[in-house]
Amino acid sequence: MGGRRWTPLTFGLLGAMTLLAILAGWQVWADIFGRGLTRDEDSHVLLAVPVAIWLAWQRRRRLRTWRPAPSFVGPMIVVAGVAFEFVGFAQAFDIFRHLGAILVVVGAIVTVIGTGPIRDMKPALIALLFVMPVPGRFRQMIAIPLQEISAKVTEYGLGIFGMPIARTGNLLIINGHEVAIAEACNGMRMVSALALIAFTFAFSVPMRNSLRVLILALSPAIALLVNIIRLVPTTLMYGYADTETADLFHDLSGWAVLLVALGILWGFLGLLRWLEVPITPYPVARQSSSP
Repeated sequence: MGGRRWTPLTFGLLGAMTLLAILAGWQVWADIFGRGLTRDEDSHVLLAVPVAIWLAWQRRRRLRTWRPAPSFVGPMIVVAGVAFEFVGFAQAFDIFRHLGAILVVVGAIVTVIGTGPIRDMKPALIALLFVMPVPGRFRQMIAIPLQEISAKVTEYGLGIFGMPIARTGNLLIINGHEVAIAEACNGMRMVSALALIAFTFAFSVPMRNSLRVLILALSPAIALLVNIIRLVPTTLMYGYADTETADLFHDLSGWAVLLVALGILWGFLGLLRWLEVPITPYPVARQSSSP
C-alpha cells in the first residue's frame, strides 16, 4: 500500500503522540482506572487494555501490507474526542468524558499512521471501549434482575442438598448469617467481565462471524451460570467460615470464575466441532477420492 515504510522514527513518533494524548486526558484516565481498582463492578476495565494489546498483537502480520501514511482524519477524531470530553465535564456525563479520552488517543494514532492499519485492528479498538466503566443506571438495570435470579437459584440448589437456608429478596440467610447477593457476588461484575472474555475468545479463535455473534449473545447467560457457580460456595463460606476467610474466597473466586467461563466457551466450541458444525470461515478442502 502507499505511504512510508515502518521505521524507528515512525514508532517513536507514534509512541510520543500516544503518550501526549494520554497525558492530555490524564484526569479522565486516572478516574477510569481509579474506579477499576476500587469498585468491583468496574474491575473489568483493568482487563480491557491488556486484551486490546493481545488482539492487536494477534493481527500484527496484517500491518506488513500497510505503510504508515499521516492522515488529516486523525486531528478530526481528536477534535471530536475533545468535544465529547467538554460535554461530559459540562453535563456530568461520565461516559462522554471516557469516550472522549479514548477518541483523543485513537485520533493521535491515526494522525501518525493513517486509517489503513486501524481498519485491520477493529477488534482491538472495540475491546478498548471496555475501558469505559458501565454507567450506574444501566448497570443497575442488569445487575438487579441478575442478582434476584442468582439468589433464587442458589436457595433452590442449596435446599436440594438439605442445607438450612432462607431467602428474603436478594438476602440469603444461612447458619444464622445474612449474605447479601450484592456483597457475596456482584452480578454486573460478571456480565461486564464475561462480555470482555467472550469478545476476546471470539476474536482470538478463527471462526465464522455468525458464530462470533452467537457467542457474544450467549455471554449474559454464561455470566449468570458462572455467577451461580461462584455464589453457591461463597454463600457457604459466609455462613460457616470466619469473615476474613470468606472475604478472601470472595475476592479470589471473582477472578477464578473467568477461567471457568473460558472453559465453558472452549467446551461449547468443542461441542460444535463434535456435532460437525462449520466453525472456521474458510472450510478446508477435502481431497477427492479416486474412482
